[in-house]
Amino acid sequence: MRSEEILQRVDHTLLKPDASWESIVRLCEEAEEYHTASVCIPPSFVKRVRERFEGLVICTVIGFPLGYSVTAVKAAEAAQAVSDGADEIDMVVNITDVKDHRYEAVEAEIRTVKEACQGRILKVIAETCYLTEEEKIAVCRAVTNAGADYIKTSTGFGTAGATIEDVRLFREHIGPKVRIKAAGGIRTKEALEAFLAEGCDRVGASCAVELFRTFRHGGKT
Repeated sequence: MRSEEILQRVDHTLLKPDASWESIVRLCEEAEEYHTASVCIPPSFVKRVRERFEGLVICTVIGFPLGYSVTAVKAAEAAQAVSDGADEIDMVVNITDVKDHRYEAVEAEIRTVKEACQGRILKVIAETCYLTEEEKIAVCRAVTNAGADYIKTSTGFGTAGATIEDVRLFREHIGPKVRIKAAGGIRTKEALEAFLAEGCDRVGASCAVELFRTFRHGGKT
């Protein structure tokens, strides 16, 4: 894949707790210059970014990063993000419900948040580092049944990030309309290529511009 094709599938991400407005603006300017799929930013910045960057695809996070907010709060977060101008929502699944095998509750929550997204793209973060294989498969079913658009591996704040094995497991158990986003610990050109080759439609990365410069020096990949 050409470097430009790879970056068109990267959610250019800045979710650090100490992110400043200046750093968010820089992220957005980079996304515009290098044509990344989106910027993924904290919800408190969405409205200002939409006012300044009209054509930019904005992704934000809800229930982040622990996932155990109540459903009504997650739905309200999603609705507010949409009102502020978000195009895509990445929500953290209720990990405690998954661990308790309350899969019907997990599915119901995803469905409620999807409704609150008002047609915007919803990505559901499974946070695979905390789950067994059985639990990951159950989340795949819940995401599919609830009509979410993506299943995502990780927040990047857990004990581990994306793995190729989890992407393969997702691909086997999600429905045909669900796409895959890998995130967490993806920091090299080789890792980006590997996850995309395994069938990921998106990759979340905080180092897209640095990688682009590497691509540009090396030419085609």
